[in-house]
This record gives sequence, C-alpha cells and structure tokens, in this order.
Amino acid sequence: MTDQLSTPKGPQAMPPVVDDAAWRAALDDLRRREKAATRELDAIAAQRRRMPMVEVTNHTLTGADGPISLAEIFDGRSQLITYHHMWNDGAEFQCPGCTGYTSQFTRLEFLDNYDARFVIVTNGPIDEALAYRRRVGNRMEWFSAAGTTFGSGVDAAPGEGFAINVFLRDGDRVYRTWHTNGRGTEQLGHSFALLDVLPWGRQEEWQDSPDGWPQRPTYSGWADSTDIAHFYGEDS
Repeated sequence: MTDQLSTPKGPQAMPPVVDDAAWRAALDDLRRREKAATRELDAIAAQRRRMPMVEVTNHTLTGADGPISLAEIFDGRSQLITYHHMWNDGAEFQCPGCTGYTSQFTRLEFLDNYDARFVIVTNGPIDEALAYRRRVGNRMEWFSAAGTTFGSGVDAAPGEGFAINVFLRDGDRVYRTWHTNGRGTEQLGHSFALLDVLPWGRQEEWQDSPDGWPQRPTYSGWADSTDIAHFYGEDS
C-alpha cells in the first residue's frame, strides 16, 4: 500500500464505552438519519428515472476485436453504463483512483437480468488499454475512444477527468440519460461504503472526526496502481 495505517494511541482514539441501553439509544438516533438519507436517495432515484435524455452520435469505438459502434457495445441490451478511465498514453501505470475504483467490479453478470451492461471506455489506444487491463487484473470489458470525440461529448475529454455515463438504446439510436463524476461515483461502488461504517472511517484529514482519531492526507491510504497489479494482475 502507499501508506501504512496510522496506529491509534491511547483512549482518545477510541469511542466512549457505554452500557447497552445507551448504545442502542445512540444507534436509534443515528438510524433516524440513516433512514432519512435512504428515503432521500430513493427520491433522487425517482427523479433520475424521470430525467429527459439526449441523443448522442453512434460513435465507432475500438474493442478487443476491432471497430465497434456504440450501439453494438450494448451487446443486445437496452441500457449501458460506461466508466471513462483516465489515461496517459504510453504510461506503464494509469490513474490509481480509476484503477482501484474499477477493480471493485468483478461480477457484473447480474446486470443481464436488468437488460444492462457496464464497461470501461478510455481515450487511450486499445492495445495499451488491453495490456493495462491484463497488467492490473481488471475484470471488466474495455473499449477505446481514441480518435473520436466520444470522450469530449460525455464530459471525459482526453487529459481531463473520469466520468460515469448511462445510455439507453433504441435500435441503432443511442441516448444519454445520466452522468456523474468526482464523488458522485462513490454510490456505485462498495469500497467507500465499507470504510464509512468503520469506527475510524476513511481516516482522511478532511473528514469530521473526533479529536485523536487517526487521520492522514487525503488519498494516501488508497491502493496505488502498482498495488492493484500486485494483488490481481497477470503476474500476481
């Protein structure tokens, strides 16, 4: 890992100890806020389902087997999620955040029952992208948008950031229905959700934590791309 977990020192780094009744009362109080957040997320999802959509060009991207249209990437399904992976041509290791984030998604077959698919798109050359996929042991299917304006059109132009986009297909016509980037991508993965239920949370310096909680610079606890390759890659 890129940084070692801070070792808590003394009782100041521990939650207060109470009896069971007090603990359950505190949990009930927190649960009210958790339930309110769940209901708000349900309401947001309902609004998302009522979003209009915009037609996009049926770009020709490149996959492992050569040129492929955006509509064909759906592989017969009606819905498609794409993660636009940040890319630097020729680099041995790419963005650690993108590499670590996409390493979460190892079992996506359940989407078949929902008429949907989730793939990675990058602005890099397909041969480099596929080699990197093997190097870091990524399990998703990769496509290249190199030489097209697809990345720019979905708010993930070359040299810019990552993005998640969702599309709906009607025959050969493709429509963009949703987009997010930055911390908006967190709700689609499990890594941060698991960290957030831990007593010390993510342990990053921006978080609101009690005095004495272990904290360190933001991102410093994340696995680097080399770590991902070591854990899951072709030479692991």
